[in-house]
Amino acid sequence: MSINQIYSDRILELAGNLPQTTPLVAPDAEARRVSRICGSSIDVQLAIENDHIVDYAHEVNACALGQTSASIVAQQIIGSSIDELRAVRTQMIAMLKEDGPPPTEKWEDLKYLEPVKDYKPRHTSTLLVFEAVVDAIDQYEAQQKERVV
Repeated sequence: MSINQIYSDRILELAGNLPQTTPLVAPDAEARRVSRICGSSIDVQLAIENDHIVDYAHEVNACALGQTSASIVAQQIIGSSIDELRAVRTQMIAMLKEDGPPPTEKWEDLKYLEPVKDYKPRHTSTLLVFEAVVDAIDQYEAQQKERVV
């Protein structure tokens, strides 16, 4: 499979339908991730209540693969639990690096990114949004623990 074959019609469709979001007024958490390999970047903001995402914003400057991941996350993140988002990141890493199965159910569209596993330099941009979301969650949880202490 050539590199051009990973850019399927569905990948391009998902990337092209990347939702535009408005920055959150008072996010509970935010994070930025940048790929040193290709320069792709994503900034995410989360509003969290009862360990679930209730609002989300992003600024995405990424290749089609990064846009595809970000598009799927933006469409599915509201209502997702913190644990679910960590699990999806773990599944994506396993899918790309360990030949694991793609995520299922509401995350099923991530299966279209499975061919990226054969192109290691593209892993980072594909995983950017997941890394940023989990980084933001980690920061949020650390702040919550500090408030309790």
